Amino acid sequence: MLFMLIVKASKNSESGNFPDVNLIEAMNKYNENLINSGVRIMAKGLKPSSNGIRISYLKPGEKPVVTEGPFEEIQELIAGFIVIDVKSREEAIKWAMEMPDPQGYGEGQIELREFF
Repeated sequence: MLFMLIVKASKNSESGNFPDVNLIEAMNKYNENLINSGVRIMAKGLKPSSNGIRISYLKPGEKPVVTEGPFEEIQELIAGFIVIDVKSREEAIKWAMEMPDPQGYGEGQIELREFF
């Protein structure tokens, strides 16, 4: 079963603030555990939305609207993701619960979603 652990953006990640060295080490250890367990497929961080482009389909049959970032609704943005291949939903939750606070400032939030 494939799941994506979606790391939600925060004011700090959108400002381009990197976590402190302790959190970077903790995240590296977490990723090593995922790799050594054979469940990690891919993991990437994303640049702030100021580097992003949004394409919106506002009306059927019409051309989409292109908007350059940054985007204001931080709670809807993604700062990074990890794709894991596990045997069950419970195992995916277990791995998600082991991730350190991905923002390190008490702003971290992870959304866990299963692929079709």
